[in-house]
Amino acid sequence: MSAVRRMLSTLVVLAGFSAAAQSQPQPPGSPQARPPVDPQVRTLRVEGTGEVKAQPDEAFIDVAVETSAANAKAAGEENAKRMEKVLAALTSAGLAKRDLQTRNYNVYPEYAPPPPQGGEPKLKGYRVSNLVSVHVTDLAKVGGLLDKALAAGANRVDSVRFGLSRQEAVQGEALRQAVVRARKSADVLATALNVKLGAVLDASTVTEAPRLYPSATFAMDMAESRAASPTPIQPEEQTVQAKVTLIFAIEVTR
Repeated sequence: MSAVRRMLSTLVVLAGFSAAAQSQPQPPGSPQARPPVDPQVRTLRVEGTGEVKAQPDEAFIDVAVETSAANAKAAGEENAKRMEKVLAALTSAGLAKRDLQTRNYNVYPEYAPPPPQGGEPKLKGYRVSNLVSVHVTDLAKVGGLLDKALAAGANRVDSVRFGLSRQEAVQGEALRQAVVRARKSADVLATALNVKLGAVLDASTVTEAPRLYPSATFAMDMAESRAASPTPIQPEEQTVQAKVTLIFAIEVTR
């Protein structure tokens, strides 16, 4: 067989493989699974936005214990003792252990300022930081839990965040509103253009999850936490948005 005939045979085989691959059914989630809108069909494209505000029903508190010592071992041991007291105070206030999770644990050196005449800064010790995230479902207890954690030995509060434990219902309502508004826009446009809407040819949506609104990051010392009244915490509303795009066929009137 000549080189030319061998080349032609190879091209025929490759073409057969390519045609077979293209004829294979695509999975439901692939872009090819949904046929594109026929460009010959007259269409009307509209968008709608829905927004729902809801009161949060859960909170996340990030509290930390920071300790310093001449060496890492001493700083870590002191940190562990103080964090155990913090965790004990929180569990005694009614929190389950599953609601307390370590988010960060860091050990890093601390250096003295460099000498005025120059040179390398000297190591003065080590700092250990242990941060725990506290999940709270009774928002009335957030302020009291902060006070208990600070009184037990926590010396840093990184944030207080609020959220929704069941987002599906709120997201569904936002999406429903978006569809209703898109449909109304389509009806208005169709009336203004003197055309009749047909079936929905395509629909796509984007739903934004609730935003976790944090309070300002702050830190307190022990004297302030003991002298002050229970820390007031005011949860903020959570906002969920949904956007939908609908493409309608325009029916041809005869």
